[in-house]
Amino acid sequence: MNTKVVTIKEDHIDEEAIQEAGQILKNGGLVAFPTETVYGLGGDALNAESSAKIYAAKGRPSDNPLIVHIAGMDALPLIAAEIPESAYLLADAFWPGPLTMIFKKTDRVPMATTGGLSTVAVRMPSNKIAAALIRAAGGYIAAPSANRSGRPSPTVAKYVIEDLDGRIEMIIDGGFSAIGLESTIIDLTETKPMVLRPGYITPQMLSEVLGEEVIIDPGIIAADDTRKPKAPGMKYKHYAPKADMVIVDGSSDAVVSKINALVHQKQENGQKVAVIATEESGPSYHADVILSMGSRSNEDAIAQHLYKILRECDELHVDAIYSESFQTPRIGQAIMNRLLKAAGHTVIHCD
Repeated sequence: MNTKVVTIKEDHIDEEAIQEAGQILKNGGLVAFPTETVYGLGGDALNAESSAKIYAAKGRPSDNPLIVHIAGMDALPLIAAEIPESAYLLADAFWPGPLTMIFKKTDRVPMATTGGLSTVAVRMPSNKIAAALIRAAGGYIAAPSANRSGRPSPTVAKYVIEDLDGRIEMIIDGGFSAIGLESTIIDLTETKPMVLRPGYITPQMLSEVLGEEVIIDPGIIAADDTRKPKAPGMKYKHYAPKADMVIVDGSSDAVVSKINALVHQKQENGQKVAVIATEESGPSYHADVILSMGSRSNEDAIAQHLYKILRECDELHVDAIYSESFQTPRIGQAIMNRLLKAAGHTVIHCD
């Protein structure tokens, strides 16, 4: 398959290209497109065959649900059988934006889109290219991240092309993703609202809007969660670079000492080693490659750099990766959730 790549700027939407992409989706094809979180791989959410194509293009397990993207609240009743008052409160506060809500689905949404579940995950992206494409496609796009399954999510089109060129009809290059982490997912079908995937919208922010406690799914951090996933990324290893990756957690001095010792061991065996650190700690390491996530005081920069740095490890052909832990105050849980999955939950704790 010949994959067409088009460039569209968010502040100047190319309507002709958007309509062409929308027609591809209406015809059952696939289009990768930018959002404010990461790039998405889109198909017609109400077409079971399109969803099957998404799974095939990604090499994704078919029990891993897809998120349905909409461009307006008027689209929600067609796919959500029950819309609680809490959903309207959250939509007023965070839509369009990096929040996905889970509802009981209607019969219009095929089981192929929801991974065999009776629930549907819904998001309204704020990226103007994404919104225009959703409208051009008929209002409903099912879209996981636009990468091969298990690989780091793409925040620039370059990595979408690397993973999916020749596997889909079109890729829209819309520049950098502003946030760099997938959306927060909250389940509204349970007795209490539950966060199934952490993201830029924190549990504290959700609780303030809802006026009640928001539960955090213990499977977010657990390494051995084997339940059927209600949300993307809950069950399978995700975001992983090709080299083995280990997270080292502890006090700053202890982490630097431990990582340097581990790096030395690998180098003695002739291996090329990368260390993922910050601007503050980077000069303390003696690895072949030192990759900075930015300043530890800038959580947004750390989130934006995460997937790009994991991809750079592949480009640099490193044999092993050691990463500092990033327990930052606001979105540290989201950052660590992705790092833990990238490392297969391999963590060394040191004092």
